[in-house]
Amino acid sequence: MAEGLLGRLAGRGHSPAKKFPVAMSEEEWRRKLPSAAYRVLREHGTERAGSSPLDKEYGAGSYRCAGCSQPLFASDTKFDSGTGWPSFWAPVAQAVETQTDRSLFMTRTKVHCSQCGGHLGHVFDDGPKPTGLRYCMNGAALDFHRCEQPPETDGGEKG
Repeated sequence: MAEGLLGRLAGRGHSPAKKFPVAMSEEEWRRKLPSAAYRVLREHGTERAGSSPLDKEYGAGSYRCAGCSQPLFASDTKFDSGTGWPSFWAPVAQAVETQTDRSLFMTRTKVHCSQCGGHLGHVFDDGPKPTGLRYCMNGAALDFHRCEQPPETDGGEKG
């Protein structure tokens, strides 16, 4: 599996000091989530590139957290990054939080849901205008709600 040893070396979980509005025991999360979503959201796994049907989904709608259903991304911020993962140039305002990830001998920025702390993916600074950001998300961490309009995004001109 893609996350295998490398995923375990990358570290799991969140700081025990951080409390999220939506909280469950790991056993409750395990019962609630399909195994692929649990592996990504709760264990910081990464799905195989190109394995999510959401990578090629370009219909109008909203992408929500598969853990707590919080709206995360609007479909009009989605773009084809060519990476094999659903990618967006901006999240819904205050829907995600980031954290520096210095595992695997590199520095990246992890993205997680601000409501449940679920790991979503990483953000990079090689995206399109207007933000120049690429939120590279795991499809297993997302639920697509066709024709739903999410709240405002954090997108705008990058300064």
